[in-house]
Amino acid sequence: MTAPHAIDGAALLDEVEAFHRRFNVFPTEAAYVAVALWDAHAHLIDCFETTPRIAFLSPEPGSGKSRALEIVELLTPRPVATVSASANALYRLVDSAEGLPTVLFDEVDTIFGPKAGADEALRGFLNAGYRRIGGALRCVGEGSNQNAQVFNSYCAVAMAGLGSLPDTVLTRSVIVRMRKRAPNEKVEPYRQRIHEKQGHALRDRLAKWADTVRDQVAQAWPAMPDGVSDRPADVWEPLLAVADAIGGDWPGRARAACLELISAAHDNDEASLGVRLLTDLRDKVFCGADRLPTAAIIECLLRMDDAPWGDLDDKPINSRTLARLLGQYVTPANKPIKPRGIRTPSGFPKGYYAEDLTDAWTRYCPPSPEGSATSATSATPQVNRGEPVADTATPIRHMSAEAATQPTLAH
Repeated sequence: MTAPHAIDGAALLDEVEAFHRRFNVFPTEAAYVAVALWDAHAHLIDCFETTPRIAFLSPEPGSGKSRALEIVELLTPRPVATVSASANALYRLVDSAEGLPTVLFDEVDTIFGPKAGADEALRGFLNAGYRRIGGALRCVGEGSNQNAQVFNSYCAVAMAGLGSLPDTVLTRSVIVRMRKRAPNEKVEPYRQRIHEKQGHALRDRLAKWADTVRDQVAQAWPAMPDGVSDRPADVWEPLLAVADAIGGDWPGRARAACLELISAAHDNDEASLGVRLLTDLRDKVFCGADRLPTAAIIECLLRMDDAPWGDLDDKPINSRTLARLLGQYVTPANKPIKPRGIRTPSGFPKGYYAEDLTDAWTRYCPPSPEGSATSATSATPQVNRGEPVADTATPIRHMSAEAATQPTLAH
């Protein structure tokens, strides 16, 4: 019998990855790496300050999400699978004497989907339990004989569902965006009475391996890939710590997967409306201009076919909505962004100045894509500098947003 200290962690996690590949078709190689590491991290959850959620999401049914969750269930400690649970029940489950569970939520869209309404208590459980210090304060007892008690919520959570999740849950998750299998993508039929024993054997070996590295992992401070910080670093730190303890090629594969999945999550996940507006203003509206009238900004926003500005609560964006959204952010002078007057030959319309937006652009927007914005410093003078223009120029109130950022042509 092989002694625990002789367990080859890299070879064992290779087997865990291969077991997933028998029954799951994930969208990228990075997803296999992340899921295998997540399985292993669940056996070491007491070593970490945070535990990332893992979310298998897809736009349509039949994409393999539930099967992925079933395989995770076989490989993780004390799994509890559910499609419906109250936050109070989960708090009590985590605080039970049997040890921390691995909670597996299937059909999570029925809890957070657009037709379900927001379950704030359950969202609070998922968010608070992401950190070891998280919990909920509840009154226990009967009648006047009640006492306040803090219920722990820190535990590993895997989810599967259609569509997306609340932003507060998504940012605490490793996201695997599942899709229907193509005709040439084959998997082995899953049979519980056969494969459950195989999965549990792997689970038990993972548990034994985890016991041999527990002290090492608890003291680990894994190096993050360049550019990974803040919440993404919190999410990936446990997985990278596991990869470093496993050794072999897993540390390198883990960091490559980290960068790929963080980038994919950013590309596929809708930003908050405010950040989306700021980014569109920077990259597609101002494009280097130092001021623009509100009318020109709105016209430009409404011309974007892939943007939400034509349908905000069943109405297109207007000057009032624009002012409300931008007013959440502040200028470099720490004052709310507000429309200001812009002098033009035809009047003094309200508009926005790039100098008021620069601080918000720097703090909230992703890096500007190279070459995405054409400089508008040579745009019509009344837009850029408020200077008089030739009589032949089109009055700014009648100009399209596109014309407002293009040089005036001679006739």
